[in-house]
Parts: sequence; structure tokens; C-alpha cells
Amino acid sequence: MTRFRLVSTLHVLALTATAALVAAPAAAQQPAAASRFAWVNSQLIIRQVPGYAQAESTLNAEVAGFRVEVQRMQTQLDSMVRVYDQQQIALSPSNRQAKQQEIRDMQQRLEQRYGELQNQAAERERELVAPLEERVKGVIEGLRAERNLLFIFDVGAPGNNIVAADRTLDLTALVVQRLQAAQ
Repeated sequence: MTRFRLVSTLHVLALTATAALVAAPAAAQQPAAASRFAWVNSQLIIRQVPGYAQAESTLNAEVAGFRVEVQRMQTQLDSMVRVYDQQQIALSPSNRQAKQQEIRDMQQRLEQRYGELQNQAAERERELVAPLEERVKGVIEGLRAERNLLFIFDVGAPGNNIVAADRTLDLTALVVQRLQAAQ
């Protein structure tokens, strides 16, 4: 009996979704003001949020320091490999193996440190950008409630499947305007 109710419920949901799709062309003919959907481009918004340029500059400066450290380690590794290549013929088999192990260890330390620095950079980016994203979300949610919208789609999100949209439903400029006015 429970399985029947579940299947029946799914069937009702499918019919409701189908009805909504069939009604969509009629809704599309209504003026944009009556629409219950809108969209924004978060990639454009976040770059214009007051404070974003400073956060980006701070992150770039910190990441530049990480790059210098990785480059220094890479230079050391390259130097070790060059010396080994020049000396390998003269080395005994045991010394050759020891030098190869030393190079592998250095390569492993470099890869480990690179991974640590990438994680640090990603964490720092989250720290710097998260408050800005929260402000953007707040403004977008305010607009959604104010205009009684059901959904606001993000056409700037990676992997979005929106290939065309009515430009009158774009709230991007309004979000940016409100963010800048709040500053």
C-alpha cells in the first residue's frame, strides 16, 4: 500500500510538472513584470561588490609569496637533478641510488608543500570572499522577496544550463546598484 502511494504521489508530481511545462508558453507571453522568475550573473556582481578589489589584491599578494616559495623549491630540485645527471656515471651504484632517493624525496616535499599552499590559498580566498558573497546573497534574497519571485537563476555559475534568457528579467545591475548604495 505504501509503495502504491509513493508511485501515485510521484505520478501526481510528474503530471503537475508536465502541466507547468505546458503552461510555460502561455506564461512566457505575459509581460516580464508578471514573471515569477529572474536571473543574475554572479560573476559580474561579485567583481563589482565594494571591497572585492581589496580582497582580490590581498589574495594576489599572498599567493605571490606562495609562488616564490614553490619556485625556490623547484629551483633546488632542478639543481639537484642537473648535478646528478653530470655525476651519475662516476657514482657507485649505491651512491647513485642514494642520490636518486634524495631527488625523489625532494620532489615529494615539493609536491606536498605545493598542495599545502594551494589549500592555504583556497582557504584564504574563502575567508576574504565569503563575507562579500553573503552580502550579495542577502541583496538577491531581498529582491526575490520584494518582487515575489519564485526563483532567481545564476547564469554566471559554472555548469549552468541556461543558454538564452529574457534580458528584462536580469537583476544583475539592480543587485550591484543596491550593493554599492549600501556601502
